[in-house]
Amino acid sequence: MSRRVVRQSKFRHVFGQAAKADQAYEDIRVSKVTWDSSFCAVNPKFLAIIVEAGGGGAFIVLPLAKVWQIPDYTPMRNITEPIITLEGHSKRVGILSWHPTARNVLLSAGGDNVIIIWNVGTGEVLLSLDDMHPDVIHSVCWNSNGSLLATTCKDKTLRIIDPRKGQVVANNFEEPVALQEMDTSNGVLLPFYDPDSSIVYLCGKGDSSIRYFEITDEPPFVHYLNTFSSKEPQRGMGFMPKRGLDVSKCEIARFYKLHERKCEPIIMTVPRKSDLFQDDLYPDTPGPEPALEADEWLSGQDAEPVLISLRDGYVPPKHRELRVTKRNILDVRPPSGPRRSQSASDAPLSQHTLETLLEEIKALRERVQAQEQRITALENMLCELVDGTD
Repeated sequence: MSRRVVRQSKFRHVFGQAAKADQAYEDIRVSKVTWDSSFCAVNPKFLAIIVEAGGGGAFIVLPLAKVWQIPDYTPMRNITEPIITLEGHSKRVGILSWHPTARNVLLSAGGDNVIIIWNVGTGEVLLSLDDMHPDVIHSVCWNSNGSLLATTCKDKTLRIIDPRKGQVVANNFEEPVALQEMDTSNGVLLPFYDPDSSIVYLCGKGDSSIRYFEITDEPPFVHYLNTFSSKEPQRGMGFMPKRGLDVSKCEIARFYKLHERKCEPIIMTVPRKSDLFQDDLYPDTPGPEPALEADEWLSGQDAEPVLISLRDGYVPPKHRELRVTKRNILDVRPPSGPRRSQSASDAPLSQHTLETLLEEIKALRERVQAQEQRITALENMLCELVDGTD
């Protein structure tokens, strides 16, 4: 008589549960574009969703600490003017990914088959990877310290790229370490990997399930854990960073499932009876602070993420601003080429008028920026007052 050996794992009984109806975000017109992306991004403070809008390119940002009564003031304003504009792609951009350890370093990829890495603080292109993908790029992911990229492409090739050398370091993989048969759906799979627990979650776009597997160093390497299923298919999915989870409830993952007109949180929990902090579930995890500056990374330096402890829970900082350094407009020389002829008498006057206008524009911009900062500070104060009365 044979006996089946059950593999021991603290994640063997992880289960998923949809949040209560009052925790969902209703009446959101989720985008209907056909780009194969998750359409959703989330951090411990905000939830961002790509929505339907005339002309495209719109997204809604929602605070996670929700206030349901309608306040007497307007807590959020529509943002129509960008703090900085990044111009470089010739076709629509469908992928954005922040560098995991370097400040203000952003990757973008678009329908032009090009990857551009920016310093958002200055608006400058750090690197442009032009000739590495013969077709549309489907997804891009950094490794843990941001030294390498993994990309998938319509040509059915997975590439490992060193962006600073501009080289593909691997793309002809031999035999896979494991094969997992999925369903016969032809929808795009959105993978989310949690390095703290070594669990990979697979969310099928147009599917209604989340399948999750534990990854180990020993064969067979990939171990099926369970499947969370619901009635309605998902149009996109957001994945909360570990620092945004509720450690008091042994929550190890939280998804934000996009329906046609709403967003629904899905919570993954390890069943534990103890109310104490579970060290084995929550090792120190990457925090929001960068380990490098953009120029340090570009020069060849690498650094692991700055880790934080979740023992006392994570409290997001009150106010974090993107530090943007723009060139002085007075330092920009006029373009070369033929110019309108001027007489000697009106040349000094025109130069004086130009300098006056530029000085006035500069002063107005500084005043507007100061007012924006003041408005943001007042909005934060109002949110704190509302939170204190709940």
